[in-house]
Amino acid sequence: MAGADAAEARRRYDRLAGSYDRQLAPLRMIQERLRRNAIAGLGLRSGDTVLDIGCGTGASFAELVAAVGPSGRVIGVDQSGGMLAQARRRIDAYGWANVELIESPVQDAPLPAGVDGALLFFTHDLLRTPAALDNLIRAVRPGGHVVTAGARRPPVWVLPLALPVLMLMRRYVTTSEGLDRPWDQLATRLDHVEVRLRALGVVYQAAGTNPAQA
Repeated sequence: MAGADAAEARRRYDRLAGSYDRQLAPLRMIQERLRRNAIAGLGLRSGDTVLDIGCGTGASFAELVAAVGPSGRVIGVDQSGGMLAQARRRIDAYGWANVELIESPVQDAPLPAGVDGALLFFTHDLLRTPAALDNLIRAVRPGGHVVTAGARRPPVWVLPLALPVLMLMRRYVTTSEGLDRPWDQLATRLDHVEVRLRALGVVYQAAGTNPAQA
């Protein structure tokens, strides 16, 4: 299948933004456990700066703000204005003064240099976009952690159990290319990569550190 289609993804997310969180309610328990583990894998400390790449409605902000504390920064990046409108409502509701938003395709986003970590949570299209990954890596300081987590195509014998998750995902991705190993392009850009499969291989978490030469 062809690679990710950024324009189509933006149209879909703008259209679905208002109901996005409700639509994903069936996955809430799995997603929240995976989110906590992924953010813990970033090894964030008070005062750190972290990128939430493909942040959507900001569902990861609360955990990230707690990890970096009031002196840290959380920077959400997304190309969908509709999704960021929902994220701004979340920011206002919680009164977070240290959460910033960048509306831009990740590959073109003006990311600050020297950030301490980056999260990509259920962002399959971005993981299949090399220019987006390159821009992200340039922003993370050497030794900084990058963690991704999401759904994947599991072994054939698991497919009947995973079908509801995969069918739901089809609304939010424009390519199924690389769905068996969504992290592989990111992994080539990182050191000390560790991949963990969960829920019979239906979901994954992959983490690594930015090489010194980056």
